[in-house]
Amino acid sequence: MSTVLLTGFEPFGGDAVNPSGDAVRRVGASWHGPAELVVEVLPVTFAGASARLRELIAAHRPDVVIAVGLAGGSDRIRVERIAVNLADARIPDNAGAQPIDEESVPGAPLAREATLPVKTIAAAIRAVGIPAEVSHSAGTFVCNHVFFTALDAVPAGVAAGFVHVPWADGQDPEDSSGLPLDDIVRALEIAIDTALTTETNTPLVGGALD
Repeated sequence: MSTVLLTGFEPFGGDAVNPSGDAVRRVGASWHGPAELVVEVLPVTFAGASARLRELIAAHRPDVVIAVGLAGGSDRIRVERIAVNLADARIPDNAGAQPIDEESVPGAPLAREATLPVKTIAAAIRAVGIPAEVSHSAGTFVCNHVFFTALDAVPAGVAAGFVHVPWADGQDPEDSSGLPLDDIVRALEIAIDTALTTETNTPLVGGALD
């Protein structure tokens, strides 16, 4: 039986909720798929999140790793393609750490590409009417740090990557557009199913001009 590791994040910076953590818990509570699903909500800290992720990967030896985080201000699901080996925090994390111009993994390459079929996942999510796109920047905060850590920690042959989700409706403190939490949950279920059944990317248009 395959094993899937799905992670979200705890609330950050005084927010009461984080839709990434809410959504992965919901996926875990209703999961009846063919694979074993391991769900974890990570701290929004550079040191704690990466250490815990490495522990989970070592303990469960997953076949698929999907880390999930919040992209505030977005109105769609963003399936991330590129992780950069750079921690450059505009604000402190929940532990007060604020790394500037540091490598997430010292000595590792500048960038790594997700081993999830990112274009196929984004297309499958769009096919059920949920807005989704391939993204080429996961930022330089804890989300990207976890994304790069996952790609560094998994052995060859493991499908690993990162999905950014918007605020769930009614959660955004600035009241910007988001998605129903049910749609976010459904998108993550589709991402898991697609990762388990698809080994290569569908050659779809998914690039960016900026």
